[in-house]
Amino acid sequence: MEFLVRFETALPAGLGAEERERLRTEERKRAGELRRAGLLVKLWRVPGTRGGIGLWEARDATELHDALASLPTFPWMTATVEPLATHPQEAQLQAARAQEAQVQRTGRPGTDDDPEEESHA
Repeated sequence: MEFLVRFETALPAGLGAEERERLRTEERKRAGELRRAGLLVKLWRVPGTRGGIGLWEARDATELHDALASLPTFPWMTATVEPLATHPQEAQLQAARAQEAQVQRTGRPGTDDDPEEESHA
């Protein structure tokens, strides 16, 4: 399931420079781990703010929450989560792209599990 997460992080004003840098370093490290795990798909900055927008993919809202809560700056983060559903036009586009890819691979339309494909092997 895909989720759009809009977030802003406001570290406490009294936090020392060393601790801020440690948190930022740990945040980048954890975000990289979440990317490699396939949970954090894409990340954008919002110009002129401390905010960002992330595209996340998780089994459910609980898995997403656990991933967000694992970020070192989570205690200072405000987030808005929007679950996403595939729009019918997007589904049609994905199907058309899959068909084009199949034609490029095999020279003919069909699916990878096409019984004729096995008989030609």
